Amino acid sequence: MIEPSMDSPLWVFVVSLVAFLLADMAGAHLSEKRAGLTETEKNVLGVILTGVLTLYAVIIGFSFSMASGRFDQRKNFEEAEANAIGTEYLRLGLLPAADAARARGLLKRYIQARILFYTTRDPQALAKVDSSTAHLQDALWTSVQGPPAVEPTAVGAAIVTGMNDVLNAQGFTQAAWWNRVPVAAWALIVAISLCCCVLYGFYATRQSGRVLFGSLPFILAITFMLLADLDSPRGGVILVHPQNLMHLAQGLGVSY
Repeated sequence: MIEPSMDSPLWVFVVSLVAFLLADMAGAHLSEKRAGLTETEKNVLGVILTGVLTLYAVIIGFSFSMASGRFDQRKNFEEAEANAIGTEYLRLGLLPAADAARARGLLKRYIQARILFYTTRDPQALAKVDSSTAHLQDALWTSVQGPPAVEPTAVGAAIVTGMNDVLNAQGFTQAAWWNRVPVAAWALIVAISLCCCVLYGFYATRQSGRVLFGSLPFILAITFMLLADLDSPRGGVILVHPQNLMHLAQGLGVSY
């Protein structure tokens, strides 16, 4: 799977840098094997390289737009999830005292689980968080079914609807975290990047020796690392911080 690999931007940088340097060296080797170019051939080669780099810039821009859009989506769903939980916590006060206390206690534990979802990076710990979240969701849904089922009222319907919003918010969040830059887009970027490096190795060797030999591979590798960092929900340093959920937890006296 490519996605787990993309969750380590540093790994992406190292692998892409090596691959691009090898492609650059291949272009330089072809240049050394090739006889001298005429002025027209040099101009044509420069035009081709410029065109390929322009195409690469467009595709990279499109990919960054996809990744940043998905990052914004993850942030927005975290905010929506905190709002849904906070609203439902208030609505639960309309239940009988014992039922309200039980449901609110479960909701506080649920807030802790949701914060852990955003802050946990270890796969095994995350699996436990997901399991705990699923059990808490079942318990929360059961906690609001009793009173409205015995005596259906508009208030009971509002409470059930609010809990439904809480559970739906978690589903929307999970879907947003699964929504990544497509593998096909990564493959296209890699293919064009390798072509750029081969052409650059050939052209740079002809024009200025190997003074600027590794400049383009390094720049492309940095670009790959930033794209992978932005696209990864848990890897790298560009992450969604659950500040809304944490603020809600502090207001309700929930430790996390």
